[in-house]
Formats: sequence, C-alpha cells, structure tokens
Amino acid sequence: MLTDTLIRKAKAPNKPKKLADERGLYLLLTPNGGKWWRLKYRFGGKEKLLSLGTYPDVSLAKAREARDLARQQLAGGTDPSAARQQEKQEKAQAAANDFQTVAREWLDNVKPRWAPLYHNDTLKRFEAYIFPGIGRKPIGDVTAPDLLALLRKVEARGTLETAHKVGRACGQVFRYGIASGRCERNPAADLRGALKARPKPKHMAALPASELPSFLHKIDECQRRSKNASAGRSKNASRLTAGRPPAGGPSCALVYSSDGLSGRSVARLARWRRLLCLSR
Repeated sequence: MLTDTLIRKAKAPNKPKKLADERGLYLLLTPNGGKWWRLKYRFGGKEKLLSLGTYPDVSLAKAREARDLARQQLAGGTDPSAARQQEKQEKAQAAANDFQTVAREWLDNVKPRWAPLYHNDTLKRFEAYIFPGIGRKPIGDVTAPDLLALLRKVEARGTLETAHKVGRACGQVFRYGIASGRCERNPAADLRGALKARPKPKHMAALPASELPSFLHKIDECQRRSKNASAGRSKNASRLTAGRPPAGGPSCALVYSSDGLSGRSVARLARWRRLLCLSR
C-alpha cells in the first residue's frame, strides 16, 4: 500500500513506473516528474484504465475515494469510463443551453433586423443586469423568482423603464429557447404585474394659438437685432428645440392650424416649421 510519505519521496524514473496501492489503484510515475493516478479494472471481459487525476492535486485519500466510487459503479453494472463520458456530455450540453449562450444566440439572430445602437444597448443591459446572476444557469432551470430578483435590483436603481425593457428582452430569449428546444416555458410571462408601474409621460405644455403671432413676432425681432443672421437663426432654432419633448413623447408643438392667423403669421409659422425640422 502507498503512503503520502512514499509518494512525496518518489523521484522521476528513467521510464514510466507504477507504484501499486490496492484494489486496482496505482500511481504512474513519468520521466518528466508527473504522478498520475490510474485505476485498472475489468468490464465486459476487457481490461480498462480510468484516470483519477494527478498527485498532489488529488491526494491519496481522494484517489481511494474515487476508486471506491468506480468499483461501486462496476458492482451496479456500470462502466465507470462510460459514466464519465456521459457526465462530460451532459455538462457540455448544459453549457450550450445556459441562459447567456441562448441569449447571445438570439441576439445574433435579430441583429440584421435591429439598429446597431439598439442591439448594443440590449446586449449591455444583459451583461450588466442578467448575465452575472443567471447567465451560466441552464435556461430551463431559470424560474420567475430568479428573474424577478434581478429585475428588482434594476428597479432599486430608480430605472423603472430599464427594468421593463430588460424583462421584455428576457421574455424574447425564453421564447427563442422554447422554439429551439432549450426550455419548455417562459417564466418572464409570469412576471406580468410584478414590476412597478412606469410613470406616465409628462407632455410639454402647448402654446395657445392666440399667443402664436406674438411669439413669432418676438422671434423675428430678436433675429433682426442679431449681427449674424445665420447665428441668429441657429440660436432661435435651438430655443425652439430646447423644449422638444424626449424620445417617445409628443411631437413638436408647432402643429397649429393656420385658421384665424394673418397672412404674415402664417408665413412666419411655415418658415419656423421648416427651420425646426431642419434642426432635428
């Protein structure tokens, strides 16, 4: 039988050498100084070898435990080598079906149809909020509570709109996973009503039509006083666009009908409409 002292003192031989322990376990010494655990056994009438790691990464006690587990598999009619290969295949399959892998595959599929900026923003949200938590988890094992816990963290940052966007994107990943046979259901659908409601958009106040002629007249007066007419137009255009609603909000306030306005006011309105559109 082997001992830790004997193994530590064993020196590299000129050619491979076996140090036997018991019940088929031995330590293979190699000329380059390697010490490899091997288990010799018979299965189906054939002699086979099973690698159990290297010393000192795998200690003598751990090597004996691995030997005993392998012999239990043999007693149950299972080939330890075949069982190990199956375990490796299952791990590789699980890695190919984790949430992050499926999400990146889905993003690659939709990339030709999306604007580059939108695609990149979606990927960054996954990398910031989702992948660190469930990225390496098999997509079929992700539950609604798993997803909600991550989205709650996004909510806690005060970014409710982002939380909803991330939730929707996750739902699309799960739907892709179902279609590609990686999972059977979409837990994101179970979160409907679980996230905080998004605040209603605040619309910009509209200028009453009765005040529009005076407003346009003041703009013209300001422009005439400007030494640089071109700079003046840019400046005035920026004044108009400074109050432009945010993306997704209402459109420009200069949408009044010309009914009730003088010819001069109508001409001013048309000119500033064009200027405002060009400044966008």
